[in-house]
Amino acid sequence: MPSLSDSQREALMAELGGLRRFCYSLTGNAADADDLLQGTVEKLLSKGIPEDAHTAKWSYRVCKNVWIDELRSREVRQRYPSIADEEEDARSTEAVAEGEQALDAVSRALEQLPEDQRLALTLVTVEGKSYAEAAEILEVPVGTIMSRIARARKNLLDIYSPPGAD
Repeated sequence: MPSLSDSQREALMAELGGLRRFCYSLTGNAADADDLLQGTVEKLLSKGIPEDAHTAKWSYRVCKNVWIDELRSREVRQRYPSIADEEEDARSTEAVAEGEQALDAVSRALEQLPEDQRLALTLVTVEGKSYAEAAEILEVPVGTIMSRIARARKNLLDIYSPPGAD
């Protein structure tokens, strides 16, 4: 069974907060984000991380792939509902965001962005990743990240209306 080195384990622990926010940006709700984070960490612990890999970048890539697997699985369950477990129907429908009205307005605006724009924007502006790191995590060229972020910012300006601005 592969295990993480002490330095990889420390790097993973340091990245958990950012990884959870990334999970939230993928899923759109806290319950699914927690499940995705747990699945990601389980996979990292069971499969290990290559010695020459950057732990944070590897973790984000694994997380994205776990999410893609989950989306495919959901699609199959929707296509063949008689096969799906009934427990899946009892999933939590926790609210997307709690707290201040401004945070809710920003969350709603972010949710309206296309997924590729939202992920690029989240990695760079929220997680503080460089364009190159975001490009590596999302497996696209740096220019694509720059373009997605520019379009995301423009779209957010069109979508977002601060509370009380009406």
